[in-house]
Amino acid sequence: MTLAKIKSIFEKNSEIITFLKGEKVYIPGTKVNEIYCIKEGSVKIGCYNEKGREITKFIFYQNEIFGEQSIAGLKKRRDYAFALEDSKIQKINISSLKEIAKKDKDLAWFFIKLLGERNIALDERLESIVFKDSKTRIIDYLLKLIDKKGKKVGYEIVLRQFMTHQEIANLTSTSRQTVTTVLNILKNQGIITFDRHRLLVRDIEKLKVGIC
Repeated sequence: MTLAKIKSIFEKNSEIITFLKGEKVYIPGTKVNEIYCIKEGSVKIGCYNEKGREITKFIFYQNEIFGEQSIAGLKKRRDYAFALEDSKIQKINISSLKEIAKKDKDLAWFFIKLLGERNIALDERLESIVFKDSKTRIIDYLLKLIDKKGKKVGYEIVLRQFMTHQEIANLTSTSRQTVTTVLNILKNQGIITFDRHRLLVRDIEKLKVGIC
């Protein structure tokens, strides 16, 4: 199923809600009644451990779907979702979506594939935490983010709406200080430049090698 078809289904059957930066889309314990698609903006999915430490699971951007656990039969949310910036989000009732999926097998297969991809992504993060050092985890994450959201400008690649160092730390199970150190080393070597709003990759091949 194409992204265009998914967008069409949401356009016809969903309600659009605007969330301001920092506003919660849902919180742990709330009933799982909807699935969401980001029309504009970005959303962070995470939870807190027993010590109150924030654990970031995913960050989603325009045209990406989240809240899909309801497909697997989850009754109450186990994590939270909040807007990283002012965002417009399409909300579709899970009952309506299931009715559509009964008639459209491609849609059903799309969500089976989506659930599988999300599980694989979490498995890869777990393996990365166990087998890779902090520097490698940070560079690996940057490469995945660049591949997903980066735009080529000449020989360079720009990633706009760059994440905070703390958000990268949460996603790579490192510390903010470690992220800052690694980014500054890469910057000093002329591989990247960055500020609060964007990351510019000057030499993607050196970044792939992980020269630090």
